[in-house]
Amino acid sequence: MTVGRICVRTVDLASSDESVQVAAGRMHNRKVGTLVVLDKEERPVGIVTDRDLTVRVLAAARDPLTTTVGDVMTQSPRMVREDTSIEDALAVMRAAPCRRIPVVDGEGCLVGLLSLDDILDLLREEFDAIGRLVRGESPDSLGEEE
Repeated sequence: MTVGRICVRTVDLASSDESVQVAAGRMHNRKVGTLVVLDKEERPVGIVTDRDLTVRVLAAARDPLTTTVGDVMTQSPRMVREDTSIEDALAVMRAAPCRRIPVVDGEGCLVGLLSLDDILDLLREEFDAIGRLVRGESPDSLGEEE
């Protein structure tokens, strides 16, 4: 299975020149923990997370009104193409390390966002399906059909 099949296609964005106060407000209002920063061609050039705001702004005692997203974002974030396998995407996420990663098309333009939670949800569904199959073929369930 590919990343493109499970990634979230609606991605919240930020501008590198907006204040982290505005970005944090957007995160709060949209109930998201990540904003992606794009260039003019809609290619990801940065990513900012709620953790980035906590560690790089609050803990560092920076002014959220004058600190910009560009000051604290992770620049040149790791990305995966939408045709990347889930296994390969996990390897990229482990190597980074990161919990969320932009998904791009063949030209490098943003098409989605993949989170570790998306992958865990998929695995849970797969294991649930396997569990139902195993339970359906257990000796107890086979005896009930007679």
